[in-house]
Amino acid sequence: MNDGQVSITEGRHPVVEVVLEPGKFVPNDTLISKNHHLALITGPNMAGKSTYMRQVALIVLMAHIGSFVPAKKAVISLVDRIFTRVGASDDLAAGQSTFMVEMQEVAHILKYATPKSLIILDEIGRGTATYDGLSIAWAVAEHLVKHPEFNPKTLFATHYHELTQLQDDFSGLVNLHVGVKEQGEDIVFLHKILPGCADRSYGIQVARLAGLPQELLQRAKTLLQELESSGPVHVIPAPTQVMTQGTLFDVPQIHPLLQEIKQIPLEDMTARQALQYLFDLQERI
Repeated sequence: MNDGQVSITEGRHPVVEVVLEPGKFVPNDTLISKNHHLALITGPNMAGKSTYMRQVALIVLMAHIGSFVPAKKAVISLVDRIFTRVGASDDLAAGQSTFMVEMQEVAHILKYATPKSLIILDEIGRGTATYDGLSIAWAVAEHLVKHPEFNPKTLFATHYHELTQLQDDFSGLVNLHVGVKEQGEDIVFLHKILPGCADRSYGIQVARLAGLPQELLQRAKTLLQELESSGPVHVIPAPTQVMTQGTLFDVPQIHPLLQEIKQIPLEDMTARQALQYLFDLQERI
C-alpha cells in the first residue's frame, strides 16, 4: 500500500517476546494514517513506551524485507526511511555532550525526513534544563505536525505532559498513553497502549520499585507536593546536621591520605604496582 497508513493489530516485539515466558508479552495495536500521523505517547518509565515504538519500527522494517511480521494483522505502507532518536549517550572523543548528540540527531531527522518516512522520537529534550527541554520538544512536535506537505509518520514519547495540549490545535496529532494500575502506593504496569494522555508520571513509585531508601522517597513526596501546589514554590529545607562554621582565615587541612596520594611516583610504577596500591587504599579507608 502507498496511502501512508501503518495499521497493526496485536503487534508484538519479536525480540522481547522471545525473552519473556510464553504468553507474557502484551500485544498492542497501532494506527498511523494521513489524518493522524503523529502519536504522542505519555506514561511512566518502565511502562513500555520505548518497547512499543521500537516494536512498530521493527514490524515496518520486517514487512519491507518480505518477512512475516509478529502481529495478528498488518497493513504497512511503503516508507523511504526509518529514523530513530532513542537512548542517551555522549561522544567523549568528539567532545560532544549527550544533549549535543541528541540535537544533532534530531537536526538530521528534520533535514532528511519526508512524508513517506517513519520517525521514532524517545524523550526529546531530557538532556538539558526542564524549560529548555520542554520548549525544544514542543517546537519539534509542532514542526512535525503543522505543515500539511510535511507529515511523516511519527511516534513521539515524552514525559512533558504539557505537549498533550497540542492535540487541541493540530488534528494530525493523537494522544496515547501506557496503562498503569494503582495499588495503594504501588503501581502495576499494564504495558497496554491506550487512547488519551497519562495523568501522572509515577516517578516516585518507579523509584520505590528501584529500591531507593524509604527516607529519600518520603522526602521526594514532600517536595513533589510542594512543587505541585499552587502559588510560588517554597522548597522545604531538608534536615541537615549542625556543622561548625569556620572563620574567614581558617587554613584548610589536607587529609594525610590525600597528601600521600599526591606524592605517589606514578611514572615509576608498573600497572600491577598501581593496582596493588589501590587495593591497599581500599583496605585503609
